[in-house]
Amino acid sequence: MAQSSAPSLAPAKPDMGAIATLCIALMAVSFAPIFIRFSEMDVGPNATVLNRMLVFLVVFGLGRGLSQLWQQWRTPEPRQSSETAPITRRQWLLLGSVGLASAITLGLWAISLAYTSVAKSMLLNNLTPVFASAGSWLFLGKRFDTRFLLGIAIAVAGAILLGLEDLQGGEADSLIGDAYALLSAVFLAMYFLLVEQLRTRFEAVTILLWRCAIGSALLIPFVWLTEGQLFPQSWVGILAVLGLGVISEGLGQNLLAQSMAKFSSSFIALFLLLEPIVSALLGWLIFAESLSPITGVGFVIVLGGIYLAKSSSSAMQSGGH
Repeated sequence: MAQSSAPSLAPAKPDMGAIATLCIALMAVSFAPIFIRFSEMDVGPNATVLNRMLVFLVVFGLGRGLSQLWQQWRTPEPRQSSETAPITRRQWLLLGSVGLASAITLGLWAISLAYTSVAKSMLLNNLTPVFASAGSWLFLGKRFDTRFLLGIAIAVAGAILLGLEDLQGGEADSLIGDAYALLSAVFLAMYFLLVEQLRTRFEAVTILLWRCAIGSALLIPFVWLTEGQLFPQSWVGILAVLGLGVISEGLGQNLLAQSMAKFSSSFIALFLLLEPIVSALLGWLIFAESLSPITGVGFVIVLGGIYLAKSSSSAMQSGGH
């Protein structure tokens, strides 16, 4: 009995290479609001989202195509894959919904950055795991324990504190930005739930490519009618959307997927709670943004609530996103 339990008590040797990969992924995704700020100096928020998707679609679509050609040349025999089966009507509906949900959430987030600080936008958008788990309860019948519910209550209290600060200070624009960031988190949670349904049929890269293709098709006429300018003209705007598509969307998400071979999805979700802190530091360094004492308190409360909720076993299903 003692011999069988001894191995489980031995501490796991840390893999510094995997931890370094996770840190690089964290930095990559934390740069997204910075790239958005620079992009919105040249084009509107919806055009920023459009270019983000187009860059990812072109770069990673081309890379996937070349990789498949290389594999076919190396091994002419076709590989068996679940993706070779015909796509059902329900799967087409889910793919379309993924593109729509992602376009909406990225658009709302980009708009929020025009009204509120990088730190607040990232912090409120990081409530996504809470909304995703709530959606699982409402639509998928998942149940949660007391720790998770307490975490939700704490996180929402911190978010309300951030909003009350803006309301009391007369910063109506900032309060609007907070609302956009929260709505972005809701739609992002919806996107995660849709992806969860599609993962049994498609690979992650396939879903991302479909998302960007459908999202781009939906956004092109909308951006043309509402903002007029589709693509950035200055070198700053061009570099910003390239950074969004390649670094934040491509490098960050791909490295996160690779890290799941070493770490549990719950640990990665907990680690990504550092994202708003890194983004706040980047906002301070680049845009000279500062946090008031009340904002700092709200910051800690929301992070504490998310940490508590995500450390619950009830949140394990949503943690991989």
